[in-house]
Amino acid sequence: MDMRRSTPCSRCRQRFMAKSVTKGADVECPSCKPNYLPIPADEQYSSSQQQQYGLRSRMRCFYSQIRGKEHQSTVTPSLNPDPSAFNSMKIRSSKRAVLCGITYNNLKQYRLKGTINDVRNMRDLLINNFGYPGHFIRVLTEEESDPRFIPTRKNIEDSLRWLVSDSRQGDSLVFFYSGHGLRQPDFNNDEDDGFDETICPVDFQEAGMIVDNDLNTLIVRPLTPGVTLHAIVDACHSGTILDLPKVYMSKEKKWVNSSPPSGAEKRTNGGLAISIGACLDHQAAADTSAFTAGKMNGALTYILAEILKKLPGPTYGDLFDLINETLDNVNKSSCLANTRFLRRLFNSNFSQTPLLSSSAEFDVYKKHLFL
Repeated sequence: MDMRRSTPCSRCRQRFMAKSVTKGADVECPSCKPNYLPIPADEQYSSSQQQQYGLRSRMRCFYSQIRGKEHQSTVTPSLNPDPSAFNSMKIRSSKRAVLCGITYNNLKQYRLKGTINDVRNMRDLLINNFGYPGHFIRVLTEEESDPRFIPTRKNIEDSLRWLVSDSRQGDSLVFFYSGHGLRQPDFNNDEDDGFDETICPVDFQEAGMIVDNDLNTLIVRPLTPGVTLHAIVDACHSGTILDLPKVYMSKEKKWVNSSPPSGAEKRTNGGLAISIGACLDHQAAADTSAFTAGKMNGALTYILAEILKKLPGPTYGDLFDLINETLDNVNKSSCLANTRFLRRLFNSNFSQTPLLSSSAEFDVYKKHLFL
């Protein structure tokens, strides 16, 4: 709207101001052609104040109120309903989770679109299908207004310490991550392939990446007897992201030893750690709209959540068979048209093989998955 043409012209301003302005009335300037301007009702101003401040002042107030409402409507509600419960020593739950989704809004070239959807999907799954209390699901995304829940390296590490602290027999813990994953040379002789796998906090350029050794120390080593941790990592190069000693090869249907050549201890303190990585260590992971038109999701996260919603408590073997079958069908139908930027580097021959690893072997077709 052109405010210059919508206000009364100089010739009729005197006549206009002499007239009593009624709240909510419509004003038309007869000498400015039919520019019809609605004057809003405003309970804050009396009739005398309206005449004193004039039309322009009232319009400034009106449009500032509109802008305020528009701003309020775009604020994303927090996924952390009661942060004060996180640090309470009097309240605890046997089910706790840390969900981390990073879009990298500060890195336009590497921005991801499906990570927030992944976090929401996993949060709904844990609450509605596995009985996790919302107060004990800590969510870290760039949409959170509380600085404690921005996915910086420090906040992620602090949240992981919270996840495993005071854990007891019978506790079920979940760490979910959706974001970028990278590799870097391994100088500790801990990796057969010579590379450490990493996850990338939003500030990784300044604070550094979190490597698999760090994750093992933070959430694997502290696990005591009777405590089960599931890590679900939807990122590139995420196969052995927790450095667990046992890896299940789903195509060969067997466990293989993945202990570090250096002999470094990577086991738990008696608990069970299970990791589900989106792909093998040398592969990239898809961020795609193949499953929901116009809505981006991590391929692993979406398939995993859909299976667990429709088939509660599958065996790990059945789960991975269904995941691999779904990915094969999607790849054959060429649905993976929208993927992360790395797809361009693979000449569109994009595939991923999710990987199961564990701190101890088990029969994958007898043990059922309950998060």
